[in-house]
Amino acid sequence: MAEPRSYGTSRSGVELTEQVVERMADEAEAGLDVSKLRRRPGRPSMGAEPATALPVRFDAELRRAIERRAEAEGVSAGEVVRRALREYLRSA
Repeated sequence: MAEPRSYGTSRSGVELTEQVVERMADEAEAGLDVSKLRRRPGRPSMGAEPATALPVRFDAELRRAIERRAEAEGVSAGEVVRRALREYLRSA
């Protein structure tokens, strides 16, 4: 007889066999109570809606200036760019 198929283990150490996956799928289809799910840490939200990415290219000199400012202020380079853009748009 063949060994039961395994899909690895969960973080809590439960082996994810075909039977466990089926049970989880049945529970989800029956109406999973999302209030019982644990929130996992992730990136903090940036507003009321999900943020979207906008790829932008910077020349080397501007990129270095952004990174120096970010290090001096203890924030990410992206935060420096967002602050600068908000200020620019306010003054326009």
